[in-house]
Amino acid sequence: MCRRQLMTVNTPSGRVSAQLEAPEEASWLVVMAHGAGAGMYHPFMERVAEALLSRHFACFRYQFPYMEGGLRRPDTPSVLHATVRAAVVRAKEVAPGLPMLAGGKSMGGRMTSSVAAAEVLPGARGLFFLGFPLHAPGKQSISRGDHLREVSLPMLFLQGTRDKLAELSLLRPMCESLGPHVRLHQVEGADHSFDVLRRSGRTADEVLDELGDTITDWAASLV
Repeated sequence: MCRRQLMTVNTPSGRVSAQLEAPEEASWLVVMAHGAGAGMYHPFMERVAEALLSRHFACFRYQFPYMEGGLRRPDTPSVLHATVRAAVVRAKEVAPGLPMLAGGKSMGGRMTSSVAAAEVLPGARGLFFLGFPLHAPGKQSISRGDHLREVSLPMLFLQGTRDKLAELSLLRPMCESLGPHVRLHQVEGADHSFDVLRRSGRTADEVLDELGDTITDWAASLV
């Protein structure tokens, strides 16, 4: 049995939609933000949530204000950060007692880490990133990761080896420099959307299982 509950999160920019999905024997709470181009109901977000639910994670997904309003251009960083803060607090209210992991897809993960670099995220035990957007395509830089040095929580980077928004030649040494509390997991053949080429012989389900298993193993190491 899985409890599904639609709700809202009150942010300084207004209310945004959220959804909690919680199996009866949940052992963790995952607070998951969407990427820049798609909201919390994007098929990838749905499938990651399904993979985690089957592994006894409760999942709390939420919208950023621009997506809630049907806009394409993301909000300013201050609005995005305020939404992350409000969502973490709301998630803790509706799923009390569960240890929390916070993060998300691409921009959502980076906004979560930006907040965690500046302040404590209540209840969070670690941060996870589904495709950390280290730089724009073709513009190699690690400046988007500078704030990660201020994050004291354990971090898990799940990154495709074909991801054009994070060249591994830059991401690997950056993760190593952050210390032993940071783990990088490379998903062979996956791009920024975690799609794999047909010739790889891998299926989308196999990639989702790899993501789910990796998050599960990492969470177990935090206990």
